[in-house]
Amino acid sequence: MKSIITAVTLLLSSPCLAGDMSIEMLNRDADGNKMVFSQEIVNISSGDTITWVPTSKGHNVEIINSPNGTDFKSKTSREAKLTFTTPGIYYYLCTPHKSMGMIGLVIVDGDTSNIDEIAKSKAVGKSKKKLKALLSELS
Repeated sequence: MKSIITAVTLLLSSPCLAGDMSIEMLNRDADGNKMVFSQEIVNISSGDTITWVPTSKGHNVEIINSPNGTDFKSKTSREAKLTFTTPGIYYYLCTPHKSMGMIGLVIVDGDTSNIDEIAKSKAVGKSKKKLKALLSELS
């Protein structure tokens, strides 16, 4: 009986497992939009991991701005994985397709306190308008 109580106690006191999600890097989505991530805004919790999966060659992931100065740039045409531990907004893009608007945002723990800093981030081509639109969805 004591071993059952110990097992139940350990089970109930174990930390929750972090979430894991995938975002695809697409040449074209179901709506016909070219060069996009399958999810452009994602909300996750601290400790969650995102895996970016290229569905064709030529894509990567680069974090441009984040609450903790994360320096992350994946290799082209490779799966990339990152665990997020600091709350805030992370702005990322596909380096070869940034001017085509291939960008996304990760919001950790619902914290948007660095939204003004993200809004000042460098964006080129279609990414300028798209970044403004994505950030307006957070307001």
